[in-house]
Amino acid sequence: MRSIRELYRIGRGPSSSHTMGPETACRILLSRFPTADRYRVTLFGSLALTGRGHGTDRILRETLSPLDGEILFKRNSVPLPHPNTMEIELWHNTEKLADETVCSIGGGAIRFLSQPETEGGKEVYPHKTFSEITSYCAARHLRISEYALICEGNDILDYLTEVLSVMRDAVKRGLSAEGELPGVLHTQRRASSIFNRELPNETPQERQTRLISAYAFAACEENAAGNRIVTAPTCGASGILPAVLIYAGEQEGFSDRELLNGLLTAGVCGNVIKENASISGAECGCQAEVGSACSMAAMALAELYKMTLSQIDYAGEIAMEHHLGLTCDPIAGLVQIPCIERNAVAAMRAWEAKTLARFLSDSRKISFDLIIKTMLNTGRDLPLGYRETSTGGLAKYYPIKKG
Repeated sequence: MRSIRELYRIGRGPSSSHTMGPETACRILLSRFPTADRYRVTLFGSLALTGRGHGTDRILRETLSPLDGEILFKRNSVPLPHPNTMEIELWHNTEKLADETVCSIGGGAIRFLSQPETEGGKEVYPHKTFSEITSYCAARHLRISEYALICEGNDILDYLTEVLSVMRDAVKRGLSAEGELPGVLHTQRRASSIFNRELPNETPQERQTRLISAYAFAACEENAAGNRIVTAPTCGASGILPAVLIYAGEQEGFSDRELLNGLLTAGVCGNVIKENASISGAECGCQAEVGSACSMAAMALAELYKMTLSQIDYAGEIAMEHHLGLTCDPIAGLVQIPCIERNAVAAMRAWEAKTLARFLSDSRKISFDLIIKTMLNTGRDLPLGYRETSTGGLAKYYPIKKG
């Protein structure tokens, strides 16, 4: 497995696969062919079906500017190497300089078919499954965060400090922002009202729910607005991990150094999912995005509370098990409904998964590795309409007003 730097990517929303990935691909090709003066980009699969709502065409034009060109949306069903596939052609006068097929494989990562190892450096983790990792750690009396540091090197802490800072900034901005998010849904920002609306005779549990939900809404609304966030592991799931970590720091008294340990543990979790299944909504539905983020957040919390390796494994398993089959059906192709509210629900579920794992890990039957394998196959069984195409579910039935 590669560095968790590739999992925690800092960039602009609203979609890691539909905006960050295509932007990266275009920048790579422009650096290779600086004399290009014209382009044609053809979008297929989910990129074609939800590209306008996700801002794919906008980010392509911005990145390829000032070149002249065209963007084509091929919505017909054809065999594809990945549900997020695009073809990028570059010319200089009449000479074609580049004709590359690129897959945006989730979390902002890309793969050129002509170069399977397009992105990323060397493998830094010698293990690929969570059982291999926990066996290694148990034999050496290591925590998952310590294992990650051994594999990554201490300089990863500098990067994660920036990650934590960007997460905090996104939440802070989101809590103070009001108004309407971009798009035809006219979705109102709600983070501020949730944060400031203390209930009469509010119980500690209600307060926790309100604050964690407000933090998740804040980060997700910043993502939907196209502002700077962290993929954790994707833009569409970028509110879950920040919500639980910031709450844990502010309300539970955990230090920033402890929160970095949470990010390390969550990163290992996300890497295992990415290695053995998928974090792409277009490939496996929202269980691969929000479900993965929920597992990462649950494991991060389990690390903060110094739970055992078995309990950490179980926290991640519980979080994913109860997201199995979760569909990705964004209305109008926008990362707003049901995405934003879903992040808040998953953040609370991560907290509950951590708590439940403390009680039940000695009687569990399902491992984290098994639930990830199950998630992958469940995702492959989902009809195409429920995998980020906006042709099924809520996206199909929600009435969108014209004008």
